[in-house]
Amino acid sequence: MADMPRKNHEPDVSVIIGAYDAMPYLVRCLESVEAQTIGAGRLEIVAVDDGSTDGTGEYLEEFAARTPVPMRVVRQANSGGPSGPRNVGLGLARGRYVFFLDADDYFGDEALERMVAMGDRAGTDVVLGKIVGVNRGAAKSMWKETVERADLYSSNIKFTLSAQKLFRRDLLVRLGMSFDETLKTGEDALFTMEAYLRGNGVSVVADYTCYYLVGREDRNQMTKKGNYRRRFDSARALMGLIADQVPPGPRRDALMVRPFVITLLPQFGPGLLKQSDAVREKKMALAAPLMAAYWTPEMGRRLKVHERLRLTCVAEGRLDLLLDIVRFLRDKEEPATVRRGDRLHLAYPHFGEGSSVLPERAYEVTVTEWIGGRRIEAPAAGTRASFPRRVIRKARRTLLSALRAPRAHRV
Repeated sequence: MADMPRKNHEPDVSVIIGAYDAMPYLVRCLESVEAQTIGAGRLEIVAVDDGSTDGTGEYLEEFAARTPVPMRVVRQANSGGPSGPRNVGLGLARGRYVFFLDADDYFGDEALERMVAMGDRAGTDVVLGKIVGVNRGAAKSMWKETVERADLYSSNIKFTLSAQKLFRRDLLVRLGMSFDETLKTGEDALFTMEAYLRGNGVSVVADYTCYYLVGREDRNQMTKKGNYRRRFDSARALMGLIADQVPPGPRRDALMVRPFVITLLPQFGPGLLKQSDAVREKKMALAAPLMAAYWTPEMGRRLKVHERLRLTCVAEGRLDLLLDIVRFLRDKEEPATVRRGDRLHLAYPHFGEGSSVLPERAYEVTVTEWIGGRRIEAPAAGTRASFPRRVIRKARRTLLSALRAPRAHRV
């Protein structure tokens, strides 16, 4: 698709910045917008100070007074989360696209020029630009190649659901999309997944670092705050959205991996061992309806063995078995590999006990695993891993010799 003309002097991109006590990170954040090679005339900044007390609001107003980029500043009482400021900014945006830039982070100089060009060329409604972490980790698996149209179900874009993406504003307006202000974590995942599912495609710009995700030294980041109940709220909302938009089957299972593994499963990791019996029981109770509604054995085969085993224990309400597996993981023990015919298993706790909750098939390797630095691949369908080739060749030679022998000498 060719570059789309702007109407009524609308900017190409509205950069929406929700800021709360963001100094001194805000300085570099704003400078990175001003430095965009797309040019100040094709941008606007909509900044919302969410009740800051460290001079963030004053700095936003000072910057707005001197930057060549058209900029509007809104100052409001603290809303308690990132959704409110983003929604306010979205309501004021005029651009063909919007980008939600966190006040702690910053752009690569060519980020918006490259992403807008990609969105216009491909006609897609969401554009992902490569993200790298600064003093923190960042997901990497989705940045292997630049693609005009990524497949949501087979690619790893479903594992990057943060709001730091380029969204076509027409899509958001047409669908009446906004961030769910009742969620205190995972609101960006819900928003982004809806845009993925209901929009006209997703592009990936992987050959240039578009976004720098900054780890604050004071660790004062909303994504790191909140108790376990908020995580279950987030998982419930995302699973519900996926179920509403995608009928049961392999495509739904492919998407459900994300909330199960990224949002729900960490609640049943080694940290569970430090928690009280009451908290453990409450977590199991919160997970039970989600497992009953959305967990399927077919989805379990898309997971690593220890992930599948833990979620199976949760689905069956077996906290006792779950704790045994979690202790094994906490102690960094390595499961033995066991072959049964053409199947390969990892012998985590309770393997081979004939359990109806954790049968041998629950221990089967179905995706690539890393154990003790060793890469373990799932055997290809139909292979007979328990019979070395030399044994098969010897058996074949013996059989052929017997067939060629005179009938009287055959046994």
